Amino acid sequence: MLYRVLMRMIERGNTEGLEEKLDIFFAAGKLSEEEYMSLTAALKEAG
Repeated sequence: MLYRVLMRMIERGNTEGLEEKLDIFFAAGKLSEEEYMSLTAALKEAG
């Protein structure tokens, strides 16, 4: 659920401060490593 919401935010361009949030969610165990890597890659592509 969280993964889909974050991916939708990236797709819509709502990326301000999102990189730090991804790090926090990953550190807290809310995202798997695979989800984290996918989201960070999508965030970098979105620029």
